[in-house]
Amino acid sequence: MADGNGNAAPGSDDQRSGDTGPQSHLPDNSVEYCMFLLEGQVDARRTLSNLESLRKSALELAQTLTADYIWQRDDFNLELKITDGLRYLYGVTEYGDAVEDEWLVVYILRELTRLHPTLWARAADTDGEFLLIEAANVLPPWLGPEMDQNRVWMHKSNLLVIPTEDKRSGSSSSGSLPLPQAVDYITSKPDSLVQSPFIEAEAFYRLEKYPRQISQSAHHSIITIPRRVAYILHEMPRSIAPAVEAFYHRDAIDLRSVMAAPETRRFKPDDMVTVSVRFSRVLFAQLKSQRFEPPPGWQHAVGAVADNERSMARLDMGMKLTCGFEILARDAEKNRSRSVRQVGLLLDDLEEDGDATLPQDKEIESWHDNEREDDDSWMDINYEDFERELSGQRKDAVPGAADTGFGSAQTKADLRKIVSRFESFLNDERAGLDGAEIDDVDDSGDEDGDDDDDELSEEDSEFEDKEVGFDEEAFSNIMREMMGMPANVARPANAGDSSKTVSQPPSGSTAGAGEGELGIEELSAQMEAELRGHGALRLDTNTDKRITTGGKGKDVDGGDHEPDQEASEDSDGEIDVDYNLARNLLESFKGQAGASGPAGNIMGLMGLQLPRDEGDFDDQR
Repeated sequence: MADGNGNAAPGSDDQRSGDTGPQSHLPDNSVEYCMFLLEGQVDARRTLSNLESLRKSALELAQTLTADYIWQRDDFNLELKITDGLRYLYGVTEYGDAVEDEWLVVYILRELTRLHPTLWARAADTDGEFLLIEAANVLPPWLGPEMDQNRVWMHKSNLLVIPTEDKRSGSSSSGSLPLPQAVDYITSKPDSLVQSPFIEAEAFYRLEKYPRQISQSAHHSIITIPRRVAYILHEMPRSIAPAVEAFYHRDAIDLRSVMAAPETRRFKPDDMVTVSVRFSRVLFAQLKSQRFEPPPGWQHAVGAVADNERSMARLDMGMKLTCGFEILARDAEKNRSRSVRQVGLLLDDLEEDGDATLPQDKEIESWHDNEREDDDSWMDINYEDFERELSGQRKDAVPGAADTGFGSAQTKADLRKIVSRFESFLNDERAGLDGAEIDDVDDSGDEDGDDDDDELSEEDSEFEDKEVGFDEEAFSNIMREMMGMPANVARPANAGDSSKTVSQPPSGSTAGAGEGELGIEELSAQMEAELRGHGALRLDTNTDKRITTGGKGKDVDGGDHEPDQEASEDSDGEIDVDYNLARNLLESFKGQAGASGPAGNIMGLMGLQLPRDEGDFDDQR
C-alpha cells in the first residue's frame, strides 16, 4: 500500500525486502514476475501513474489472449509494489501441474515488452532463473547458477543478461545480484548488457508455439452431470479447474461431504443431463486417471447405464467432477479463489430461488459446442511409436498426409530436443555428478603418458564391473547349503576337499590371478571348504529336519527322538552351528509378526514356506 506521495505505508509488506530472485517463500510450482518502467528522470507521481496505466494495459492484453483459456490455479495478475526505493508491478501465478501456465506468463511478459519500449520485465520460479535453465547448454562459463539471480531480463521482446564486471576472465566472483543493484545497472549501463542469439533462442524455444497453444490446450468431452453442475459450468466455465483440483487432491476430510447422506448434498444425482464440457488437457487427464468407487446415492445412476460402456464412461467422468464441486461447496465462502466464492454465491441463489431457474433441456441443446467431443488418444502412449518419433523415423509417414503419429508436431520437437540434450550430456566426458567439469589441459604432456592413463582407466573400469557383479543363483545355493538343503546345481568337484583353503587358486584359474578375478561361485566353494575343514559346517542329512538341544531332541514336526551326539554336540561339547542358524532364522521370522521381513523374504526366494508360529519358541524346546 502507498500514500498519496507514493511512499510505502508504515508496517506494510511493501517496506520489506524486494528481492524477487529465486524465493524460498514461493509456493511450490509457482512463478513470480515483475515489470519496471525505466523512463529516466521522472517524478514519483508520474511513475505511479504510468505503472497503473501499464497494469491496466497488461491485464487487458492477458484477458484478450486468454479469454477461453483455463488456468490451472491462478491467472495472470499484477499489483503495484513499492519497496527498497523501487516502484514496479509484481505478480505471482501458481500453476500446479500445468507447466504451460508458466510459459504463458512468459509469453505475456514478452509481448508487453514489445508493446512498451520503456518496459523491463523478468520472471523466476522456485527453481531460480528458469529461462537460463532452458538455455543451460549454451551459457558462457561465467554465468553460473550461484550468481545468476536477477541478471535475466526481457526488453523489447529480447533476452538480455547483466554481466559480471570480470566476465572476460571467466570469473563469477561477483556473486548474486540484489534487485535494486540490478535495476541500477540497467538504468546506468543499458548498452553493457549481453544479448546472445543462442541463449535467447534456447530460452524462448517453448514460446514458438504461442499463441496457437492457447486454443490447442483445451479438450472437450461429453459427460453426464447433474443439471446444477451444468448450469454452474455454463455460467462460470473456469470453475472447472478448482473443482477438478479439489477432487484430484482430495483427502479423508474432503470425502466427508461426498460420503454424506444424499439428502444433505448440494449436487444430487437425480436430475442428470449429458453435455459437452471444456477442460484443459491437464485437467482432463487428472480427472480421467482417477479410480473412484461410486459414493452413496450414485449406485442407482450407475446401475442404469452399467450395460452401456460409453454411457458408463461419461457418467464416471461426471460423477468425479460432481464430487469435486461437492467438495468446493463445503467452504466456498472461505476459499481464497474468487471463482470458488462465486460458485458459492450461485448455489445460494439457486437455493433461494429454487431449481426453476435452472436451464431446461432445449436451452442446454442450444449451448455452443454442446455436441463437441475431442479425441483423447493423445493420452495413449505406444512406446514403439515413441521410439520412432524420437529418432524422427515415422513408420507410416506419407507425404502430404495428416499428422496422426505420436503426439503433435510440437510434442515431437520437444521430445527430440530433450533427448538430444540428454545424449549430449551423456557423451560429454567432462560431465560429472555436479555438471560439466572443465579441467586444465597440459599441452606439454607426451602421448605415451596419455596412452598409459587410458590403459589404467580401462583396467579400473573392468575391475569395477567385476567387483559389483552378483550371482543370484550362487547366492541361493550358498543359503540352501547353510540351511542343510541340497543345492539347485551341483557344486564344483573341489568343494568338498577340506584340504584346499581360500588362499589356494582354483584349478581353472590362470597363474597369478588375484582374488578380484575369481567368480563368486568359486570363492564361495573355497570358503565352504575351509569352514568344513574347521568343523564349522555340518550338512549331515540326518539333521536337516531336526533342531537339537543338549538333551532330548525334537523334530520340526513335533516328534521326539533320541539325541544325536554328532548332530547336537561335538567332542568338545560345542553346540552345532546348524542349531544356532535355525534358531536365529526362526526367531527372525517370529519377530516379523506376520509382516514381510528379511527372514521371510529369503525363505520365499529359496522356495521355502515356514510354518505359522503357534507359540513361544522357548516353550517348544
